[in-house]
Amino acid sequence: MAQQNLLKGFYKTLFSIAIPIILQNLLQTFVNMLDTIMIGRLGSVPIAAVGLGNQIFFMLNMVVFGVSSGCSIFISQFWGAADFKGIRKAFGFMLSFCFLVALLFLAGGTLIPEKLLALYTEDVAVIKEGCRYLRVVSFCYPLLAVSFSCQMAFRSTEHVILPMVTTAFSFVLNIVGNIVFIFGFEPLGIPAFGVAGAAIATVIARFVEMLITVAVGILKKFEAVGSLSELLGFDRAFIVKLLKVGTPVLLSETLWGLGITTQNSIFAHSGTDSFAAFSIMNTVNQLTWVFFIGMGSAAAIILGKKIGANDNDGAVAYAHRFCWFFPLMGGIVGLLLYPLSRLLPLAFNVEPHIIAITQAMLIVLMCTYPSRAFNMLIIIGICRSGGDTIFASVIDNGWMWLIAIPLGCLAAFVWNLSPWTILACLEVEQFLKTVCGILRVRSGKWLHNIVRN
Repeated sequence: MAQQNLLKGFYKTLFSIAIPIILQNLLQTFVNMLDTIMIGRLGSVPIAAVGLGNQIFFMLNMVVFGVSSGCSIFISQFWGAADFKGIRKAFGFMLSFCFLVALLFLAGGTLIPEKLLALYTEDVAVIKEGCRYLRVVSFCYPLLAVSFSCQMAFRSTEHVILPMVTTAFSFVLNIVGNIVFIFGFEPLGIPAFGVAGAAIATVIARFVEMLITVAVGILKKFEAVGSLSELLGFDRAFIVKLLKVGTPVLLSETLWGLGITTQNSIFAHSGTDSFAAFSIMNTVNQLTWVFFIGMGSAAAIILGKKIGANDNDGAVAYAHRFCWFFPLMGGIVGLLLYPLSRLLPLAFNVEPHIIAITQAMLIVLMCTYPSRAFNMLIIIGICRSGGDTIFASVIDNGWMWLIAIPLGCLAAFVWNLSPWTILACLEVEQFLKTVCGILRVRSGKWLHNIVRN
């Protein structure tokens, strides 16, 4: 009976937070896909230029997401403790740090775009087009830093509808802007700007998204919003405490991003067909994986709030329920990959043998989905919400760099195995993470009240 009381409203609480986050992430995935499709109509050089230009954004996004994730741990626990001053201090630090980093990226994108793009390619035509894109799109970086920081803070205090609505509005505005500025709009005398048009559309969409997010947060008097003195009220001791918990998250996101880039490189060097199949597989995976990104974020908010409120028994009970619920949902959602794999010939105009390779890779991925879902919960939902960020960083990146990537390299370049077998070797890390995660949850060492102790 006591256990049931602790878990009262479990599913209602989880899905009321998770569904808006899932929808927001799904919209962001569609934005990226539609951008690629629209730019793809201009030819291979423009799509390569925009793709490389977005690598700079990917680097910024890793930093912003890492800092925001670390600060959100504090915000969630402060929310549970009803410490609004603490929420504003953590939000103010997050906003200040992300904005300053974004200004550095803006300077690089506008002043030295050629040097940045030369890190990725020697193709003069691609660099030239990429510079046209980067010089314009860089102006959205500070806008992104502000809106993303606000959205993370609002989500951590259970205001999940606004981020979803602003992302939806930005999604529609971005599509309309792409149509008008990439291809031109003769009735209004707007010429076709090509890749620069895609950048203009992005900047406009990001500006409106930021404006609505900030304005509504102020008008609705969300808890994270405060005066300038409240937002900048963090002292040295607070910063040290925040960095102690948040730095492992930032390092983890950076190492993880480099690991994903390395995995892409393994398939790219193992053959064009292999990389094409891997890219298609990732596109399909993104459509289903947004479910677990949302669920993991919701779990982190729920657990962080309970820990901040000193409801350790409730946090443990919820964590244990999550531990069987996530793998179960992973198995159910993973089964969707099979029917989606049968629809690939309708969505992608590639050779039949590439479709066959992709279908085999999706079957491998389907088998790992329960473990992947559990690992998302452990790293994002449980360990980070409990301030156990060092352990989360170690298992998230340790098995990837020590086992998965070396094994993938051997499979691709020494054993010359098939693409789906290379993927299977890379996915071994998922099962190792799961074992470590189970042991950590059972030990109870993941739970730390970082805002009280």
